Amino acid sequence: MNRHYHLIGIGGIGMSGIAQLLLRQSFKVSGSDLKENKITGELKELGADIFIGHNPLNIKGADLIIYSSAIGINNPEIKEAKRQGIPLIKRAEALARLMKDETVITVAGSHGKTTTASLVSYLLLEAGLSPTVAVGGVLRNIDTNACLGDGTFFVAEADESDGSFLYYRPKYSIITNIDYEHLDYYKDFRNEIAAFREFINNTKENGCVFASSDDINLKGMLKNYKNKYVLFGLKAGAHIYPKNIQMKGLSSEFDCFYKNKFINRFHLTLGGQHNISNALSVIALGLELGIDLKFIKETLKHYKGAKRRLEIRFDKDDYLLIDDYAHHPTEIKATLAALKSLKFNRIIAVFQPHRYTRTKLFSGEFGKSFDLADYIIVTDIYPAGEQPLKGVSGRLIYDKIKERLPDRQIYFLPKEEITAHILKIIKPHDLLITLGAGDIVKICDELVEEFKREN
Repeated sequence: MNRHYHLIGIGGIGMSGIAQLLLRQSFKVSGSDLKENKITGELKELGADIFIGHNPLNIKGADLIIYSSAIGINNPEIKEAKRQGIPLIKRAEALARLMKDETVITVAGSHGKTTTASLVSYLLLEAGLSPTVAVGGVLRNIDTNACLGDGTFFVAEADESDGSFLYYRPKYSIITNIDYEHLDYYKDFRNEIAAFREFINNTKENGCVFASSDDINLKGMLKNYKNKYVLFGLKAGAHIYPKNIQMKGLSSEFDCFYKNKFINRFHLTLGGQHNISNALSVIALGLELGIDLKFIKETLKHYKGAKRRLEIRFDKDDYLLIDDYAHHPTEIKATLAALKSLKFNRIIAVFQPHRYTRTKLFSGEFGKSFDLADYIIVTDIYPAGEQPLKGVSGRLIYDKIKERLPDRQIYFLPKEEITAHILKIIKPHDLLITLGAGDIVKICDELVEEFKREN
């Protein structure tokens, strides 16, 4: 490994995980990003040199440049690195290098990666296996998204967005699902399917693949798979499945069966059937690793979740404020379905679309995603580095929802007007949820402060 690493886009959650692992191994780390945020502040405290803005001078002295998938080839630091002949590698390749001598567990899939990878990490920590962890969200039980362990296991989230998850050679792979996502990169859903097939084949022969049997594409892929695999799912036909599900607010209980044999009854501190599915994959992995059932049960019972995944931010005096990362139609539907079991008069959903390409591609599907919300606010698109597309704005999604739900209260508001609007219309026994992968969390932060002040 080289001595001085420079990370372009260091303020992103995935890049920060690599930076933390490098810093904890006493390497020199520098990095740049367009804006300061909580992550850059924390990395600075750990000893990283942080530059705000991208400048060719920032890479001075670097032996290796690591860049995030959000960084384009015209970035001035990328150009300067090429001019100087400094090696450049993607985030996933850097992670693959960090994990090369470990027993690797990866979690891939269009939805549920962070929750599932966090749950796996927490299980291994609870079982005393001291894993190294690099996931795409802050695991609230340990208040970080990355930790350097003493054990042999390395748990990582495998991001399929730019195909770079194919750098990994895991021993154990969990794949939650495959959805129409990142087609700006894949161009065609068949290419995305082919990438996931290759990812499955990259799993080591002496390992095991855990895949959802509720996903028709995944189930089909594994029909001719020669090595060991376990199918998990909510429907019949899975190797591991639940029965007697009881939803209890934002938690659940279920009997777990493995190969038609009753294992135990589990209490899961997560809402929604989709999270029961995620938990089944973790139970199956735990059984495969020979982890004592008491640790698996305790993990599901005491898991606090990942930040921005159905995260309760305020709960007092008949008001509930939740923040969630959902930014794809499938995720929004699942999240709102999880909330419907809660006894509130109204669900108020505030949604910030993420990326122009996703908004254009899925505007019709987004229109069908908010049926379970009673009051809907849509705001401007968070570009995530993309250039605007003609005729594409948050209003496109607003129009689709309005067309489908003409009698529902639906508003399109600039972000800076949302907090005042919410404070004007919210009533006791309302549930408010902010949704999106951008900076909509700031609206939630503002509202939490207001509610704390008033309550």
